[in-house]
Amino acid sequence: MAQLTSLPQQDRIRVLAADNTSMNTQLLVEALTRDEQIDMAGSPAKAADILTWTKKERPDVALVSSRQGDDIASGFALCREICASSPNTRVVMLLDSSERTGVVDAFRSGARGVFCRTESLKLLAKCIVCVHQGQVWASSEELHYLLEAVTEPVPLRFATVGGKALLSAREVDVVRCVAEGLSNREIAQRLTLREHTVKNYLFRIFDKLGVSSRVEVVLYALSGGNSPHRTGPTSHTGAGKKDAAHAPVMASNSASLRMLRP
Repeated sequence: MAQLTSLPQQDRIRVLAADNTSMNTQLLVEALTRDEQIDMAGSPAKAADILTWTKKERPDVALVSSRQGDDIASGFALCREICASSPNTRVVMLLDSSERTGVVDAFRSGARGVFCRTESLKLLAKCIVCVHQGQVWASSEELHYLLEAVTEPVPLRFATVGGKALLSAREVDVVRCVAEGLSNREIAQRLTLREHTVKNYLFRIFDKLGVSSRVEVVLYALSGGNSPHRTGPTSHTGAGKKDAAHAPVMASNSASLRMLRP
């Protein structure tokens, strides 16, 4: 890294450190304090204190270990809570190793970067600067893990808060086909049904989920059972019927949808 010039206190990046132990946190603070671009703003010891402090002080970047104390995965929950309570604070997840599950879970929890402990502190300082500037910090291998995760099938969930199924098994089969972008004719061929029967299934699915289009059905599934626009049954307009009959959609793990044809 190039030699850093001294910056005014207000221009430095305010960083919170929350490593897996108090000792490791203190060592991290002492090491990063030497970097003149960084202002180590605080290092509370307990998760509750970290959240309270973060919400109040709004640091620019939070370094959070995936392991908090003896809990090997509590850092991911802490990351999610920091992102929810302080949206402008960007989180870098400290990982013991760059294995796939930890990397994917970190980004799913809202982290903007992952940093493996086998890397140097000098590189960590560069990571903090890049994440503060709005970039994502990950190696080529770690990005490959994310690309793989994006293409994995999304589990479709249709249940009430109490766990009662909203759709029959056959209706869920129809929704899975819709999510793959199949037309009614293609769904009928795959499920060995008449095309008119598929259309009827879609109308019943719309009514049960309180939606009016194929896109909303998939959004409902990807959001874990939250209707994107309404909560009660809906009456189908002419546009809704046309959508049920002709408009397949594609869904990915990033919850992005696109219409393939009218």
